[in-house]
Amino acid sequence: MARITTPVQLGPSTPWLPDVAPSDPDEALAAVRHWPADLRPGTGTTAALWSLLASLAAHDLGVARAVEPHLDALAILDQAGLPDTGARTWGVFAAEGPGVRLDAVPLDGGWRLTGTKPWCSLADRLDAALVTAHLPGGGRALFAVDLAGPGVAPVDQPWVSRGLVEIPSTPVAFDDVPATAVGGPGWYLERPGFWWGGIGVAACWYGGAVGLARALWARASASDDRLVAMHLGAVDAGLQDARRALAEAALVVDGDLDPGVPGPVVAQRVRATVARTCEDVLTRVGHALGPAPLALDAAHAKRVADLQVYVRQQHAERDDASLGAKLAGWDDAPW
Repeated sequence: MARITTPVQLGPSTPWLPDVAPSDPDEALAAVRHWPADLRPGTGTTAALWSLLASLAAHDLGVARAVEPHLDALAILDQAGLPDTGARTWGVFAAEGPGVRLDAVPLDGGWRLTGTKPWCSLADRLDAALVTAHLPGGGRALFAVDLAGPGVAPVDQPWVSRGLVEIPSTPVAFDDVPATAVGGPGWYLERPGFWWGGIGVAACWYGGAVGLARALWARASASDDRLVAMHLGAVDAGLQDARRALAEAALVVDGDLDPGVPGPVVAQRVRATVARTCEDVLTRVGHALGPAPLALDAAHAKRVADLQVYVRQQHAERDDASLGAKLAGWDDAPW
């Protein structure tokens, strides 16, 4: 393991960083148990938190992908007034998928979960998870579950991705598993922290793009190729747009800036800006560096594949359509 010598900064202060950077998700999960307890958005240090995530992503996107949902889960528990004091590793499993469903059933003053939850990253290596499940009367709620308890069984499904290979995100089957409610019906999606967490994911994408841009900068610094310099200039401009969007959003989350628009609009704008920047960086770095690093440089090839998969958490045109529908319902033009 090595020290992260060049942090990715979104605010004026240098973020807290671990003494050594985890080299893979397993080392990251072992390390996060002992990280500071104040790495939470909305506490006045949101820019530092997102800078930490971006710095980890510039180092290794798989590491950032393991750390981000753990920190998000701890923030969610804090927001619900149920802070975790057990130094456990956490995931957040809130995705839905066709053909599978997870149901919550009240029983003896508690809850039991039965069914299958898709897209459960690292479920076989985490201690616990926050899981959304369908309620008997309709709607969904969030529940905390012990992943090592009886009735929890990761589904043996191939993970064929060439990116984020070390972060399998396969389904988990729950068979009458005891669970603790976290917030009431709908609380998970309605709380402000939901969109805070979504921007934290974008900070990871941004860090991955910075890692690729550094390789482009190194090539440009050793070459007088004007086309390489052109791509570097365009990448720099795009990354600055993404950085400013994240930095401004951090001020909004900490209550230091009134955006004049609802929080979900802020989040969707930031995620769209960062995702487009990542896609442009992937294209321009590929054009400038050619096939050699993709074929011969394992770290570079991994970063490209990881970012291509990770940034697809932005649902492209579907998310644009969602944002546009919100804006179209306003009485006045948004600009």
